[in-house]
Amino acid sequence: MRLYLASTSPARLQLLRQAGIEPVTVSPGVDEEALVEEIEAVRGPLPAQELVQLLAQAKAEAILGAEPGGAPIDGFVLGGDSAFLIDGRIHGKPHRPEIARERWHAQNGRSGELWSGHWLIDHRGGTVRGAAGRPAVATVHFARLDDGEIEAYVESGEPLLVAGAFTVDSLGGPFIRRVEGDPSTVVGLSLSTLRELVRELGGSWTDLWNTRG
Repeated sequence: MRLYLASTSPARLQLLRQAGIEPVTVSPGVDEEALVEEIEAVRGPLPAQELVQLLAQAKAEAILGAEPGGAPIDGFVLGGDSAFLIDGRIHGKPHRPEIARERWHAQNGRSGELWSGHWLIDHRGGTVRGAAGRPAVATVHFARLDDGEIEAYVESGEPLLVAGAFTVDSLGGPFIRRVEGDPSTVVGLSLSTLRELVRELGGSWTDLWNTRG
């Protein structure tokens, strides 16, 4: 049974590989900012948990007509998204060094919530048989960094393309004192939540293992 990952995130890919799954990755091509602006123009600002679910579902549904490797999708399709919440404000990817630097000075030595959204579509047999999804949250407690550490981390480029301007599984790991919740949530995908969704849709988690040996 195959898992199709509607994401180009290296962190999510590596996380699944470490869990014994080599997914088929497909770029969803979703304009996230435009979609959020469109929805919020009607509904107003979205809470973090709704925002990540909205984008996770959009990404999963965007690849249903794809034929990776020249073959139609036959398996489970996963979309995911992440956002960091601190002081009531949602922080996605900073993209620019000055924004990453500003965020680190604001969250230095403090705590915030990393929300990851999940949307799983059962597309076994080449047709949609069902879908399920929900967000997961983990509380992240940051160490107190000095100005030199913040500057070096920003200059590494790593914080620019990750929600909240930090990682827990790479250069940013030593700057995290503690994580409350499923630690894989902070990487961008809660493995325990994904397993539950697979089972809810009638699948077996261990049937997704395809990298053993």
